[in-house]
Amino acid sequence: MALYALVPLAWLVINATKTPEGLFSSFGLWFDDGHFALFDNIKTTFTYDNGIFSRWLGNTLLYVVLGAGGATFLAVLAGYGLAKFQFFGKKAVFAIVIGAVAVPPTALAVPTFLMFSKIGLTNTPWAVIIPSLISPFGLYLMWTFAAQAIPTEMLEAARVDGASEFRTLFRISVPLLAPGIVTTLLFTMVSTMNNYFLPLIMLKNPDWYPLTVGLNAWNAQAGTAGGEAVFNLVITGSLITIVLLLAAFLMLQRYWQSGLAAGSVKE
Repeated sequence: MALYALVPLAWLVINATKTPEGLFSSFGLWFDDGHFALFDNIKTTFTYDNGIFSRWLGNTLLYVVLGAGGATFLAVLAGYGLAKFQFFGKKAVFAIVIGAVAVPPTALAVPTFLMFSKIGLTNTPWAVIIPSLISPFGLYLMWTFAAQAIPTEMLEAARVDGASEFRTLFRISVPLLAPGIVTTLLFTMVSTMNNYFLPLIMLKNPDWYPLTVGLNAWNAQAGTAGGEAVFNLVITGSLITIVLLLAAFLMLQRYWQSGLAAGSVKE
């Protein structure tokens, strides 16, 4: 498992240091002797084609902040409500959520495109952001986590003391839900950053491409008539994308812990 996870990453790091010629003249899992082009590749990645990579990077961050952030916020609200409130039709909602988790996102891409084209939102960032706001898996994760992490006795004590439902949620429940929130956020971030097919069919203007679609467009240049092969830039751009994800994991890992409610209720 370690080899499966680390060998592709090592290949990416090593080959990001090579020139275009060195990619094909040297061994893939070792550096090109006498040539260390990492910093030149990074500079060229950000300046190539009038700096379009920076635009794609900004688009990806926009989709992650609004899409993944919004999906996490909605999952927290819905998961908490489903876990801690009783209402008519709760079992039906549970069945719908489980069914939605089983549906692959690619199966919904074409119907979503047709719907968004009818309302004139295709080729706009909203065509990527709005579908990203719905995460059935994030909802199910927060639902199951809230059911276990928040003791009902704490909520009842807060209500007896006169706290409103919103104050109980944000002052008592949200701190206890921190590990689940971070887990959901990380999953939705990875899902949004890896999203390829939906932006591919929704966006025609390269200025709105995320990194996934943009880097694939660079990669496809080599197969077009008169196109320039920029495999070194594709590899370097992919490395930069992975570094961003790793940085997010490292910054959020201290919140990724369990047992925050241990000892808060004495049975």
